[in-house]
Amino acid sequence: MITASPGARITSPAPADWRQLWRDSVTDSHELLDLLGLGHLAGQLPAGDAGFALRVPRGFVARMRPGDARDPLLLQVLPRWAEREQAPGFVIDAVGDLAAREAQGVLHKYHGRALLIASGSCAINCRYCFRRHFPYGEEMAAAGQWRQALEHVRQDPSINELILSGGDPLALATAKLEELGRGLADLPHVVRLRIHTRLPVVLPERIDASFVDWLGSLPMQKVVVLHANHANEFDHTVDAACARLREAGATLLNQAVLLRGVNDDADTLAALSERMFMAGVLPYYLHQLDRVQGAAHFEVSDAHARALLDTLRARLPGYLVPRLVREMGGDPSKRPL
Repeated sequence: MITASPGARITSPAPADWRQLWRDSVTDSHELLDLLGLGHLAGQLPAGDAGFALRVPRGFVARMRPGDARDPLLLQVLPRWAEREQAPGFVIDAVGDLAAREAQGVLHKYHGRALLIASGSCAINCRYCFRRHFPYGEEMAAAGQWRQALEHVRQDPSINELILSGGDPLALATAKLEELGRGLADLPHVVRLRIHTRLPVVLPERIDASFVDWLGSLPMQKVVVLHANHANEFDHTVDAACARLREAGATLLNQAVLLRGVNDDADTLAALSERMFMAGVLPYYLHQLDRVQGAAHFEVSDAHARALLDTLRARLPGYLVPRLVREMGGDPSKRPL
């Protein structure tokens, strides 16, 4: 046993730097299978990761069940041959993003809200990503200290909510987010900032002291919309990240995607709602799959989706039942199902 001498100061180890953890992510499909004791499945991997690179933080891998080829977290990130299949109705721009472009990195689909493509990077590459084919190199709102994006918002006083999306906006350094905060100080009609992010779930170390200080300093209302699809994505590190976000004054919501083989049964969806509420997060949307090329094998029928929601309404209090929606290009809002 190690004891400290009288008067000695005992310090906790420094928290892991999220940028180093990001760099240390698993980016090789064979390594991922080996880590889970599934190396014998390597022959089933598609060549070149089916044209969409694998990336997954090791902390997220640690939440997967070793030896289980059907683990719901693994299925969200592991490349499969099915991604190469051409399915009718599955296209590159599934939700009409490019038609909604108003300025560099600015999408304006809905009244009162503008979305900024803040970053093209993600800490995790989800195989069903609706922007897996998006031209991020040409559409980055953070370029040039956000000037073009903020000028568009300045000229439209009807915009009272700014949405940060991507990629993942929290892939940006906090200093880059601080640039945005300074620009928003001159836009009094923007009363709410909404951040859509997967990082507090897949890389919770990103919610560090400097980020929390920045978020807490913003004078407008803050909403952080997480993206978790299964209760197993939550652990004590995610709980702690959510607590820090709430302490900074953020309202926490979750958007899930209904995915075949991952969460397309009522028990799994109910467990997700219960587990996220334990972390202080309310269900927001349950999205039907955006029909992006490469993701058809995840699709669940509308009839089954509606039946699942009926079961959830009978089992859960109303505040734990998400709204089942689909996004369609050109619609004035998400389409309820």
